[in-house]
Amino acid sequence: MALKLRDIKAPIASEMEEFEKKFRASMKTKVLLLDKIMSYIVKRKGKQMRPMFVFLSAGTCGSISESTYRGASLIELLHTATLVHDDVVDDANYRRGFFSVNALWKNKIAVLVGDYLLSRGLLLSVDNGDYDLLKIVSDAVKLMSEGELLQMEKARRLDITEEVYYEIIRQKTASLIASCCGVGAASAGNQNGAVQKMQLFGEKVGMAFQIKDDLFDYGETEVGKPLGIDIREKKMTLPLIKALERASWMEKRRILNLVKNHNDNTRKINEIIDFVKASGGLEYAQEVMQQYYHEAMEILNDFEDSQYKTSLSQLVQFTIERNK
Repeated sequence: MALKLRDIKAPIASEMEEFEKKFRASMKTKVLLLDKIMSYIVKRKGKQMRPMFVFLSAGTCGSISESTYRGASLIELLHTATLVHDDVVDDANYRRGFFSVNALWKNKIAVLVGDYLLSRGLLLSVDNGDYDLLKIVSDAVKLMSEGELLQMEKARRLDITEEVYYEIIRQKTASLIASCCGVGAASAGNQNGAVQKMQLFGEKVGMAFQIKDDLFDYGETEVGKPLGIDIREKKMTLPLIKALERASWMEKRRILNLVKNHNDNTRKINEIIDFVKASGGLEYAQEVMQQYYHEAMEILNDFEDSQYKTSLSQLVQFTIERNK
């Protein structure tokens, strides 16, 4: 039976409800335009998996405290700031089916809103002396920026190796989930080096999560994401990297030419997708994803059994079985 987020959330349902209230309150401002934009941002929240990782990690490592709520808010504030700025950089008009902030209020306002969210997160930690939480999340934001820039640099030359790909997704995606789990453990007291363990656990989950996301680009399932969007953006992901590694020199040259010069042609994109499928690129990526999943579970097994640990395990399972 497919896992449902509502069931996974059960042990922390009341905490998540309380967090929602606290987070909405932290977004309040006396500037009318800003308050309107903050309300819009809060309304379009997604599955709330980041706060779930924070609360379930805290419960697994000890107990949920006020510090846990602040840690979850900090991650949401800083991550939302990066998303608002990303939409400006990408000139994106939509996020999760909603208009982006820059689409509705233009780039200048969007950049200032991102700066505001960033400063709210910093002040939330500084005002409460949560310097350990601030360091964990700031490290993640730094890595996310570096990962994005590394990917942009490599997209120009299309010379990403498997090792470089892992480094990009470790920085871009895995670092954020690692920080969620690390913040949860730190807010529970960091007993027996729980923060380091939880961060490593979160990193493995993040790696599996991103590989799953990359598989969607090849039509593994119906997700509402246009096929070949990564190819259109010249993003070299694991299925394509592996398929190219297995190809002859001539075939590799032909496919790279399609990615570089015909990435706006749907027929050519479908040709690349068919090449990846025929080369076993998808099966290889799925095997790697499963490997990261099993490594994450091995780390989680070091912690005492509890309802929080069970839900955390289910949340990881959900991330690699999801259809969108």
